[in-house]
Order: sequence, then C-alpha cells, then structure tokens
Amino acid sequence: MIIYTVDAFTNQPFKGNPAGVCVVAKMPSEDLMQNIAAELNYANTAFIEQTRADCYKIRWFTPRSEAPLCGHATIGSMHILCSVHGVASETSVTFECKVGEIYAQKTGSWYELNFPSYEVKPVDLSQQLKDVINVKPVFTGFAENCYFMEFESLEDLKLLAPDLEKLKKIECRALSATAKGVEFDFHSRYFAPRVGINEDPVCASAHTRLIPYWSKKLGKDEMIAQQASARGGVLKCKNLGNRVLISGEAVTVMRTELNI
Repeated sequence: MIIYTVDAFTNQPFKGNPAGVCVVAKMPSEDLMQNIAAELNYANTAFIEQTRADCYKIRWFTPRSEAPLCGHATIGSMHILCSVHGVASETSVTFECKVGEIYAQKTGSWYELNFPSYEVKPVDLSQQLKDVINVKPVFTGFAENCYFMEFESLEDLKLLAPDLEKLKKIECRALSATAKGVEFDFHSRYFAPRVGINEDPVCASAHTRLIPYWSKKLGKDEMIAQQASARGGVLKCKNLGNRVLISGEAVTVMRTELNI
C-alpha cells in the first residue's frame, strides 16, 4: 500500500493541513485503517476505492476515530487522483461517504469541493463552555455536533487558548471559532481534542457551517477565508444555499510504502 502525504489549502510544502491519502483496490479492515491513521498522526487520513468511472468510496480516520466528513483529506485525495492516477482537470468526481455523495473537481491549480451546508443555531453560553475558553465570544451557536463561537476580532481569535482537557468532556465533536476578516472575509480556528486533533491546521468541514453563517452576515455568496492556525491556509468559499463550494490548492510532500 502506497501512502501519500499531501499538504492541502496551500501551494507550499509544510504549510496548510497535512493529510494521508491511500488509494486502495479494496477497503482494508477498520482496524487497519485506524492503526494507519494513528501511526501517521495527521488530523485525517483518507482511504479511497474506485467503484465505477469517476466515482470513489471514501473514508476518513483521525488518530482516534472515523470522521463523518473531512475536506482537506478530500482535497488531498483529488490531488493524488489527478497527479498520479490520471483524472483530468474539469472532471467531476463523486465521492461516496457516510453523509451521502460529495463532489469534487480540479480547475487550474485549485481543487473544488461541493459539500452539504449546515445552519448554525444560537445557544446559551453555558458555564461549562465559559470554563473552556479564555476570551469572551460575541455569539455562541451549535451546528451538526460542533459548538460554534464568533469573536470580536482577529486578535481575540488568535488569543483564544481553550482548555483542551475540559473541552474533551463536553458532548460535541469540536469547537469552531471565527472572527470577521482582516484582508480576508473571515478567519477561523478549529479544536477537536476529543477525536485526537488539538487544533486542526485547516478544517474544510468546519466551513460547511462557516460559509452560510458569514454569507448571511456579510451579504455575499463568494468569500475568501483564512485559517488562523500556526501553519495557516487559504480557502475559496461559495454559498449555494443548501450546499457550499470549498476550494483549495495542494502539494505532495511524501510518498511512502506501508511495510507490513
């Protein structure tokens, strides 16, 4: 089995979000996929199996568990399909996963994902949540198993240092944090220690919530977003109503062979 390391949402090695990508003839056992993901220790590792022309089954694993949806490892998967396996630019590829079908294609140097969107609904800032964060949000919400907080400024977002041990104890997959843009339309950070991701360098799946939220607030459907993590990353975003388009570049960093 060949495993590729792809940095997504960047065109420079060692930036953006690293993902493992394995193109397989048949899906391995869940135990093996989980062990490979834990060994690589990236936020997500994708396993893809072709089922018919331009259609692939895809599964994503964090170091601790299977993920329901992952954008950056799907960008990485498209990059490997196009650069190694001969998928042509402008070809629409269907990925079958647990949330249904998602779609991707390469346009120029960018890989575009067509994902479902999720509405963020306001919730009270509980004492349990207050104990997790060190900066007060201006909005607290919840969408599709994640808490969501908007902060007053990019400076507040960068100062955010959640108590990860306390966050693990809250019934949610992750905390998605955001602020209005400086040079970009909006910024974000993403913390998911419960599934082995203390801070995701660039989380595309979080943008299934961020895009409709900021589209409504800013009154625009097309936006450029930036993940304010240490590695950073840039995403092109478009709101389609019940779905969103998320685009990013990618670069292959390593090609390794599993030796078991």
